[in-house]
Amino acid sequence: MITVRSTRILLYVVLVLFVVAFVMPFWADITTSLKTNVDVITTVPVVPPLSPTLEPWAIAFKTMGQPLLNSLTFTIFATIFSCLIGSINGYALSKIRFRGSNMLFLFFSIGIFIPYQTVLIPLVLTMSRLGLFNTVWALILAHTVYGIPMCTLLFRNFYKDIPESLTMAAKTDGAGTLKIYQSILLPLSALPFVVSGVFQFTSIWNDYLFGLILAQGIGAQPASVALANLKGTTTASWNVLMAGAIWYALPLVIVYLVLGKYLMKGYMAGAVKG
Repeated sequence: MITVRSTRILLYVVLVLFVVAFVMPFWADITTSLKTNVDVITTVPVVPPLSPTLEPWAIAFKTMGQPLLNSLTFTIFATIFSCLIGSINGYALSKIRFRGSNMLFLFFSIGIFIPYQTVLIPLVLTMSRLGLFNTVWALILAHTVYGIPMCTLLFRNFYKDIPESLTMAAKTDGAGTLKIYQSILLPLSALPFVVSGVFQFTSIWNDYLFGLILAQGIGAQPASVALANLKGTTTASWNVLMAGAIWYALPLVIVYLVLGKYLMKGYMAGAVKG
């Protein structure tokens, strides 16, 4: 007869196996990045390096240093711009009554589902005519516009749960539309800013297609493209490639470590009604 103790032991064993399966790729990435070229050939990825070295990290950073800076630049600016515009749109679509607001929100929502591939040709033509092609500003503008629909959806849903009594009291005291947004809604928007900001940062940072098409020179090349270029056409230095992958993942890891607890609060906001 199966006891509660044996069931719990079996559960723990299964959980440990899942943890090992989940952690194993990261472990293999780290160990491979610390190996020499000889160790990469003569050992399997999960085996610790026989002669640990940081040379692959230095080689990868030499190639990815400027692209990492480019990615940080356009990702941070595009995240800030799209979140601010999404916040304003969310306020207008949730608290300001005007004809056609629901239809306008529908058009914003449709923008979430438009794939990148469908806008590449007009996007390249537009950026070329604006003189922004092959610059960081092209990526900032493209990702800002593409992020507005999702940010608008997130902020609109959050602002709809804010009691109308707050805005009505402000209107009674003589506050205008802009004043209500600045003094009441914006101070309450920390959680949606964290959620939309982390979502946007992750989405923009992991993008490859826009970076490949809009920024072909090293001066504007994003880290995602530089990481793909570490793999040669005929051979690959797997230790350098794994080190580059760690450099590439590091900013996202830092973002989630810093904002993780606030992100969970944002996800849970509104889930429990009083």
